[in-house]
Amino acid sequence: MFGRLLPRETSFYDYFEEHAALTVTGTAELVSMVSKPANIGAKAKRIKEIEHETDVITHRCVGALHTVFITPIERDDIYRLITRMDDIMDYVEAGAERIALYEVTEMTPEVVEMATTLARAAKEVEEALHGLRDLKNPKLVLAKCVEINQIENEADAILRRALARMFREEKDAIKIIKWKEIYEHLEGAADRCEDVANIIEGVVLDNA
Repeated sequence: MFGRLLPRETSFYDYFEEHAALTVTGTAELVSMVSKPANIGAKAKRIKEIEHETDVITHRCVGALHTVFITPIERDDIYRLITRMDDIMDYVEAGAERIALYEVTEMTPEVVEMATTLARAAKEVEEALHGLRDLKNPKLVLAKCVEINQIENEADAILRRALARMFREEKDAIKIIKWKEIYEHLEGAADRCEDVANIIEGVVLDNA
């Protein structure tokens, strides 16, 4: 009976890694959506499906926190990590949904650049989480976290540059409102990648 309360040590890491892999897939779909703007509705639908899959993993992970007796890292760290990871796809899906809802067909260079930057951040998150499983090389994990923070800074710069160009060149106020919302959702996803990196960094420093 007692043994049933003990989780496999890798179970929570499985949740993290499955979630991260889906996020990599979701950001790749976003890159495809904005770099090759065809079948936008279908691509937005696929991103929404991926976001739902990540939600399911998040709910299972949080549910496991209520049933297991021993966790491999602090419960609060597990909760903060999986929920911040989930926020990434929430923002990606929100940005993709608005591109579809607003019937955007002509993409800006900045949205392509931001999506590509976000896909890089998602990949770095995935690799950092792989390293978190056994912490054989904590320096590598911390280096990944630093890289994620740098990528988030790039996303901030892209957002500022995009808004500055738009306010300077675009005369259609409705277009400005649409694009500002899209940009801010994608930048929000990059912010959550940085949040995940900060949590991972704290876990490494506590456990390495």
